[in-house]
Amino acid sequence: MGTVWFWLVAALLTTYVVLDGFDLGAGAIYPAVARTDRERRTVLKSIGPVWDANEVWLLTAGGSLVLAFPKLYASSFSGFYLPLMAVLWLLILRAVAIEFRNHLEDRVWRPFWDVVFFVASLLLTVFLGAALGNVVRGVPLDAEGYFFSPLWTNFTTRGDRLGILDWFTVSAGVTSMLALAHHGALWVAMKTDAPVRDRAVKTAAWTWPILVVAVALVTVLTFRVQPHVPERLHDEPLGYAFPALALIGLGLSLWMRRRGRDAGAFLGSVVFLAGMLLSVAFGLYPMVLPASNDVAASLTVHNAMGPAHGMRVALFWWIPGMALVAAYTVFIYRGMRGRVDVDREGY
Repeated sequence: MGTVWFWLVAALLTTYVVLDGFDLGAGAIYPAVARTDRERRTVLKSIGPVWDANEVWLLTAGGSLVLAFPKLYASSFSGFYLPLMAVLWLLILRAVAIEFRNHLEDRVWRPFWDVVFFVASLLLTVFLGAALGNVVRGVPLDAEGYFFSPLWTNFTTRGDRLGILDWFTVSAGVTSMLALAHHGALWVAMKTDAPVRDRAVKTAAWTWPILVVAVALVTVLTFRVQPHVPERLHDEPLGYAFPALALIGLGLSLWMRRRGRDAGAFLGSVVFLAGMLLSVAFGLYPMVLPASNDVAASLTVHNAMGPAHGMRVALFWWIPGMALVAAYTVFIYRGMRGRVDVDREGY
């Protein structure tokens, strides 16, 4: 039952990154693709109907995590308290910027919220990647499964004095920023017309090769920092299907973009992100939070899971509940098909 919930939570987090990732990426490239107020409203309108709906998947993932792995939830939220509060504030500021921007037509008001939206979006793309880097690298868990990490120490990836930021987690954060910026650029290209679309396509074009290099680098670093990942792939070669899926997605996004097929290019980015995140989940299993100081102290699907009976019963309400969330998501996206029209009422 622990394995079932492990993959359910992994699927929820992957869905969140794929969906909310493009609107975070759109914010990260905001100044590069939008030069006038009308163009900025065009970018905002491309994500306006869905950005808050996308975050529902983060809430469902968090709720499922509490249910399935309460010890992991307690440990993570105690050890990562500072960065989690930073992420929370960035999400709040980003939401406020989107909602408040058009309340006043003022030369100071709108540019101020534009900057807030851009900075919050950009930092979130980095923070989410750094958070994943911390999970891959591991944290210094004590005998009771708890830890505390300052924001940074000496940037080492080994020992008991690990910081949240080090050379590996920063690399993961930069790679995340590039991946989501590329993802967001392809979304904006798919949803807008020239000149915003043309700038978005150019942004996707120059981020793609840098992203390829960053992904290759962070993969090599992952194998060095977390030896469990290559060992897992060696023992279960079928797991190579996930990184292969990511490579196919990267290639597809390039091929489709060069042929002017915006929807196909965005789909390729979706496949890439899903392949990368599922590769991480497969490589870490059965660990849910590795211990950097002692592998035996790691939290796994076995020692971090909740009562088995409760987890079995929970599936009976989780399945219809998630079916409703999925149906709601499909309904929203079907209703906003096509390119945006900034002259209509809304963002």
